[in-house]
Amino acid sequence: MRRADFSYPLPRELIAQHPLRERAASRLLALDGASGALQDLMFTDLATLLRPGDLLVLNDTRVLPARLRGRKASGGSCEILLERILDERRILAQARASKGFRPGTEILLPDGARAVVIGRREDLHEFELDRAALEYFERHGSVPLPPYVEREADVADRERYQTVYAEEPGAVAAPTAGLHFDRPTMARLEAARIAIARLTLHVGAGTFQPLRVDEIEEHRMHAERFRIPEDTVTAVSAARRRGGRVVAVGTTVVRSLEAAATGGALGACTGETDIFIRPGHKFRVVDALLTNFHLPESTLLILVAAFAGREQVLAAYHHAIAGRYRFFSYGDAMFVTPDPAALGPRGAQS
Repeated sequence: MRRADFSYPLPRELIAQHPLRERAASRLLALDGASGALQDLMFTDLATLLRPGDLLVLNDTRVLPARLRGRKASGGSCEILLERILDERRILAQARASKGFRPGTEILLPDGARAVVIGRREDLHEFELDRAALEYFERHGSVPLPPYVEREADVADRERYQTVYAEEPGAVAAPTAGLHFDRPTMARLEAARIAIARLTLHVGAGTFQPLRVDEIEEHRMHAERFRIPEDTVTAVSAARRRGGRVVAVGTTVVRSLEAAATGGALGACTGETDIFIRPGHKFRVVDALLTNFHLPESTLLILVAAFAGREQVLAAYHHAIAGRYRFFSYGDAMFVTPDPAALGPRGAQS
């Protein structure tokens, strides 16, 4: 399939630039992948789409304040966007400067810190700081808002560009489907006998990289770290036994569960995944998906199309545009059930 098969026209004013005052005040568009039927709802209606016995799987990654601005010791401003902390002082990062970076280049950072360019790994640079990297970014970094949010991060973004259940530091972009949940919503779902489990996938800045190839099969994903604990595998097994559905909160959860079940059975694991889910993928674990609206020609939109059918998903997006839904990270949400043709065997959990 071609990149252009996943394009749609989006009015710029529908790209949400700020979060709503209340997390759960978002709208919710429900798409039935089997029929293409749509329902216009509010996020507070989510419980009506779930059933007692369903299992919500959340990504508990925590977004780091990953953006730093500095200057080369030789002159010229630069920006570092953290991708991954390698060890106490070494990091991988996207970096921008007028004349690029060479090994040995010294960067002057806020509070007297210094970083040296060690080398390059494809489109990322490796840096070594003169102090502990995680602590330094937590103290001096700014929230790495997506490139389509056309403003500087403010104090409120430190809390709002983070899920209320975030625990494990390591992401440089939020798992945005989870931004709609507040604590009262979580409590209501648990009271309605909706089970909740967690995993961790540290979202990298590559999530915003556009496809640069026309044939989508030629695209290569950035690897991202993930962990699925044993109790989540147990929770998935229990949901299967009681006839409940596995509902992924976000595309990161889909990628984690489906990557871990590539061999047939879902098992506890820790590692990296560069899985690219596109039409033709047979979903082994996920039965429903809560997600946001995604960029045209993006890997995230392609994943949703693989789950619910390209034509149904694009029709839903056109409906959302006509209905003035808010798009992207701080925008509204979708609840998506699958096209039956996209479902693979429901493998036993190990």
